[in-house]
Amino acid sequence: MEAISPQQASFSRFRGSVILNNIKSSWLCFLARAFLLPSLLAFCASSMAQSSIQVQWFGQSAFKITTMNGHVIIIDPWILKNPKTPTELKSLDALGKVDVVLVTHAHWDHTADAVAIALQNQAPLYGPGDFSQTLMNLGSLPPKLLPRMNKGGTVSPWPGVKITAVHAEHSSTYVWNNPVTSKDESLPGGEPLGFVIELENGFKIYHAGDTDVFGDMALIQKRYHPDVAMLPIGGNFTMDPQGAAYAINELLKPKWVIPMHFQTNPYNTGSPEDFAKALGNSATDLMVMKPGEVRKF
Repeated sequence: MEAISPQQASFSRFRGSVILNNIKSSWLCFLARAFLLPSLLAFCASSMAQSSIQVQWFGQSAFKITTMNGHVIIIDPWILKNPKTPTELKSLDALGKVDVVLVTHAHWDHTADAVAIALQNQAPLYGPGDFSQTLMNLGSLPPKLLPRMNKGGTVSPWPGVKITAVHAEHSSTYVWNNPVTSKDESLPGGEPLGFVIELENGFKIYHAGDTDVFGDMALIQKRYHPDVAMLPIGGNFTMDPQGAAYAINELLKPKWVIPMHFQTNPYNTGSPEDFAKALGNSATDLMVMKPGEVRKF
């Protein structure tokens, strides 16, 4: 065996130390990538999440709700031919990504763009159970986009978000134009609904759909305690400003109320001014939105 000089031994120890340090550095890099990077990315994603809930109104009963985690819910989407919707928003692409479509009942001014939005985004459509069945029978949407629910049912499309179907006083016939006969046909639309939407931070929005005032709005208040109520005020097809004011002051008692479903045709003539007068010295703040406007909570 050949003898090793002290210089060679020292160099060998140095080279071994360098190799060992490189190995340690490689493992540290691996561990950092494996464990620290996902945490860092999660932290960044969390910090980039919205600090508020956004609500946008398109006129009539059509709303877009963007949750704190960036999920998008569209309710009663009548957008493309809605006379109140601003021109720049009359495009389904302008909505951006939609995650869930909610329909309170089957009338055309609440369903007009619902199927197209669901298809374009591959987003599930929730509405009255029998209306979902009608859409399925017609082949308008595939079954996977028509998860059925009904009054009293609660779905949770994402962690921390709950959508509950509640009562409404209205009707819900679905009018469908038969492409073979070119004639309109009346099909089952189920019973009309309202929705209580609970978001990630516990904030709750009650969208009443088309409805008259009814006594069990007090039960909605007692069970769900909505922070915001979206109520129709137009009259004729729904409650008028006086009925809506009674619902707010005596039954629902939310922090805010947003009037909807008014002045889109010659019959729903109720106005926010009449609503404000009927509310009087209310504990609820009246939030009158302009079509296209976004409010944050």
